[in-house]
Amino acid sequence: MRRSLLCTVFILSAAVACSKPAAPAESSTAATSGPSVQPGAPGEASKDVAATPVAAAAVHPDDVKFMQGMILHHAQAIEMVTLLKTRTRRDDMQLIAKRMEVSQNDEMKMMRGWLIDRHQPAPAPGQGHDALMMIGGQPMAPMPGMLTSEQMKALAAASGPAFDKLFLAGMIQHHGGALKMVEDLFGTQGAAQDSIVFDFASHVDSDQRMEISRMRQMLNK
Repeated sequence: MRRSLLCTVFILSAAVACSKPAAPAESSTAATSGPSVQPGAPGEASKDVAATPVAAAAVHPDDVKFMQGMILHHAQAIEMVTLLKTRTRRDDMQLIAKRMEVSQNDEMKMMRGWLIDRHQPAPAPGQGHDALMMIGGQPMAPMPGMLTSEQMKALAAASGPAFDKLFLAGMIQHHGGALKMVEDLFGTQGAAQDSIVFDFASHVDSDQRMEISRMRQMLNK
């Protein structure tokens, strides 16, 4: 009887153990996504299809327009600075021009990279004015504040103090156009939400306001 009782206890213990749910398997930290199943048409079998990748955040068209236009805007400023190198006799003119050349060339590289990364047409300075004016095969309107062809010809024909006066007046006009571009961007609903665009546009606004103030002082001398 004692042996029979022990057997009964053993059997009951085994039954309880077998009735416990299995522990869940450890989940992988990296999620895996198998193929999606596309239901077939009536009478046809379903088929596996590759999962659609997550769509990238949409690029605001006014951000693209701003970056493209500012490349064109900067390119003309570099043309003006190039003329200055051989036409002024003032050291302070050379210094402010050198600062513009370095900063605006760097900014053009940044803007082109931003556009290319987002698969947008990117103007390439150095191709010439006519090539710069074409974006994606479409003509691009001049940006605010840009000098006309007549103003650029007059600048190229001048030298010495006459050149200095034309350059400073022209660059103040040019910088004022850049400020208008920033104002229009910030005034457009949904634009400049990209942190790179916002930071760059804010920098253009503060930097060119400072340069306008400096050039006005130089022009008044």
